[in-house]
Amino acid sequence: MEAARPPSTMGKFVVVGGGIAGVTCAEQLAIQFPSEDILLVTASPVIKAVTNFKQVSKVLEEFDVEEQSKTMLENRLPNIKIIESGVKQLKSKEHCVVTGDGSQLVYEKLCLCAGATPKLVCEGNPYVLGIRDTDSAQEFQKQLTKAKRIVIIGNGGIALELVYEIEGCEVIWAIKDKAIGNTFFDAGAAEFLTSKLIAEKPEARIAHKRTKYTTEGRKKETQTKAGAGNMGSALGPDWHEGLNLKGAKEFSRKIHIETVCEVKKIFLQEEFRISKKKSLPFPRDHSDQSVTTDKEVWPVYVELTNEKIYGCDFIVSATGVTPNTEPFLCGNNFALGEDGGLKVDAHMHTSLPDVYAAGDVCTASWRPSPVWQQMRLWTQARQMGWYAAKCMAAASLGESIDMDFSFELFAHVTKFFNYKVVLLGKYNAQGLGSDHELMLRCTKGQEYVKVVMQNGRMMGAVLIGETDLEETFENLILNQTDLSSYGEDLLDPNIDLEDYFD
Repeated sequence: MEAARPPSTMGKFVVVGGGIAGVTCAEQLAIQFPSEDILLVTASPVIKAVTNFKQVSKVLEEFDVEEQSKTMLENRLPNIKIIESGVKQLKSKEHCVVTGDGSQLVYEKLCLCAGATPKLVCEGNPYVLGIRDTDSAQEFQKQLTKAKRIVIIGNGGIALELVYEIEGCEVIWAIKDKAIGNTFFDAGAAEFLTSKLIAEKPEARIAHKRTKYTTEGRKKETQTKAGAGNMGSALGPDWHEGLNLKGAKEFSRKIHIETVCEVKKIFLQEEFRISKKKSLPFPRDHSDQSVTTDKEVWPVYVELTNEKIYGCDFIVSATGVTPNTEPFLCGNNFALGEDGGLKVDAHMHTSLPDVYAAGDVCTASWRPSPVWQQMRLWTQARQMGWYAAKCMAAASLGESIDMDFSFELFAHVTKFFNYKVVLLGKYNAQGLGSDHELMLRCTKGQEYVKVVMQNGRMMGAVLIGETDLEETFENLILNQTDLSSYGEDLLDPNIDLEDYFD
């Protein structure tokens, strides 16, 4: 007798991934096609939804990211049907997605929003933690309560936030760049923020309005089903709120930064003992340089490429992400970007018919606006998910659609070290070669303003603090206004730019 074939479900639109891109895409499709069932496949029992969305200016947006149970989403939009499962395989020729239990979803249009996974400096080492989602953040908090010293590897947003939030634990921070926050800042902005790291942190905490829904209370069996807990969605910009990031020692902040270095080797305690190498104590003030080896015995040791070795309780790997393309590649001829993402064109369409992609899993491969670049950030996940839904809808109705305005100008607003940070355009002069100049205005402890100029036109800006310049600068970059007549006066605080350009 032939084994029964797994059931197959038909859906005009199928979306894979319960993060911001996938949920935004599914919501948008559900609103546009109220009589169609939109199938959302997600490996995690909670989804990420955008709440409190505010359009701050033409392209800048602010929103909160909230973890919600799937029933909240299904109650809000009853035509979204959530299938809690991983994806085993994509049979693109047959327009079919095979889920973890072997059942088949047949689609007309598919959008892949499977996100990305943290790159770990060392796979399978129990003392190396990657932080990307709620589960890993909670695991990190558990480990931290017992820790006296940790090593943080990486220079992105999560590393920046971690270093600022951790108290009562020595932190060795290893970065491959000359200055902190290289993906976000140049050395000047880094210097401005580093002074804040050294300053004592005030006790008062600003309460955040984010409601939390965690997966902690769920039975652990869902963990193994979702592939041993490595499939959660990425964290929101305030992910460390509500986690008590205090180590075992009683002091506020002790941070030592090792620049221009990467991890050369990681030793477990016994391997280190056999290696006969020496590790360094935590660098103190320069008064006592006589102590050159660490008396303490640590569970794990990190050797850096600058030959220094530090022992610690555990290592946090915060070195960027790899797109989660793995389940989709087998048997499908996807065009991939250099970063391993699924290449998408100006309509978020991959190289395969009727398959779209959005968010961290995709690589933007259209000819971008001269002041936009892809970064794997929340805002872009939301914009891409929204726009992908619009493109899928237009294609299925046989309509044409223009490129969404949010891809005209790169714009991101976030908070680092409790400062508001706005990044616009080519804020780090990305891809401009040596043919550009920088203008700066900085008031220590208050604000930092940098603009990137090329041929008298503004190409990008970094604004730290309450500068109130974002709308004006956004317009100047979008309109490519010729500013050469202003010269250095462009950033003079006594000149009110808004009077000229609004």
